[in-house]
Amino acid sequence: MKIIAIGRNYAEHAKELNNPVPTIPVIFLKPDTAVLKDNKPFYHPGFSNDIHHEIEIVLKVCKEGKHISEKFAANYFDQVGLGIDFTARDIQQKHKEKGLPWELAKGFDNSAPVSNFLPKTEIENLYALDFHLDINNKTVQQGNTRDLLFSFEKIIAFVSEYITLKKGDLIFTGTPQGVGKVNIGDHLEGYLGTTKLLDFYIK
Repeated sequence: MKIIAIGRNYAEHAKELNNPVPTIPVIFLKPDTAVLKDNKPFYHPGFSNDIHHEIEIVLKVCKEGKHISEKFAANYFDQVGLGIDFTARDIQQKHKEKGLPWELAKGFDNSAPVSNFLPKTEIENLYALDFHLDINNKTVQQGNTRDLLFSFEKIIAFVSEYITLKKGDLIFTGTPQGVGKVNIGDHLEGYLGTTKLLDFYIK
């Protein structure tokens, strides 16, 4: 499996990082070793002093596809969950200044905690999904899928022009505004609507 992630898919998040609002999806990848499951603790790496949380809706791909039409794209994911795109912001900034790729800032081990997944059929409206992240009982990020710049179907169609999607792949669909630093000892809880799906500590 692979992790395909979408950057700057909420306008207010792009603005908070002083990035332009994109006109086509911004894509990056994380390796399978980035996945952290079962609400296991995230161990803060020693190579960064500025690890940021980015909570996201995550789609689980259910069948292989390439050159997928947008009108059929909904058939290619059947489950929805939450994930955290942990980002070493200090490393990312240095790489951006030099025009270098982001992989070291985005793809390090355990940088993609993911929740259990819910069947898409249990969700009434995929484009009215509230989600939020609490740290130490305080809400730090809050978003709704109605504010996506690029829909789930648009993302799948766009990515599949370049990269074949396979069953089990995960698509991180972008984070809302409010990203910020995590610290050792922090308690992170992620909610999809009122359902808690993420619940782990930084160690």
